[in-house]
Amino acid sequence: MRPYLVFGLTATLGSMGELAGHERRGSLAWPGRSAILGLLGAAMGIERGGDFSELDALDLAVAVFDRGAPLRDYHTVQTVPSAAAKRPNSRPEALAAARGRLNTAITLRDYRSGVFYGVAVWGDGLEALEAALNRPHYTLYFGRKSCPLAAPPGAKVVQAVSPEAALAHLTPPPWRCAESAAMDCVLVCDAAEGDALQEEVQDVPRDRALWHFGRRRIALRDVTITLGGAA
Repeated sequence: MRPYLVFGLTATLGSMGELAGHERRGSLAWPGRSAILGLLGAAMGIERGGDFSELDALDLAVAVFDRGAPLRDYHTVQTVPSAAAKRPNSRPEALAAARGRLNTAITLRDYRSGVFYGVAVWGDGLEALEAALNRPHYTLYFGRKSCPLAAPPGAKVVQAVSPEAALAHLTPPPWRCAESAAMDCVLVCDAAEGDALQEEVQDVPRDRALWHFGRRRIALRDVTITLGGAA
């Protein structure tokens, strides 16, 4: 038995970033490690350039109860031709220098609608994280500021033998399912020897100022978790 921090993430719209370009910003099917640590940092009041060393040392697993449906939003943006303004100090300065010679481009933003995930975290400082999630310093968003959470995380520290057992203590939002409901899900966690289904993802924060991320191998395990059940 060991302590785990468990909490839920549900939203009408969620955007779980992948490698992004100018014309398309995609969304993964579940929140990666960097997204979870960023959300914990926001709850704790850590600025983007702050000290994340304690959070980086945590282990975590994500239960994908409902990955939602994909949704794509189209934006039109104005861009300044490179010849219109040389090294402007700001976007307003560049737009003024362009004087009507603006280009228009279509960009794509991907979301997932109606998502629901459970998160289990283990390591040091779980009680402080529990308190922060239940009274967050900054507003908690599911990826973008247009994606607020649909319900409080309901964070709690529990004793359990495994992440799956810990997630059985998760209290789902009332519109999701009743307590003591058995739910089939995919558990996403660091890969271990013997895991049949593995993938490589790039979601380990290396340099938050430069947005550099490292790779890790994850396991995708099909499990059944009875929410509200005994661990």
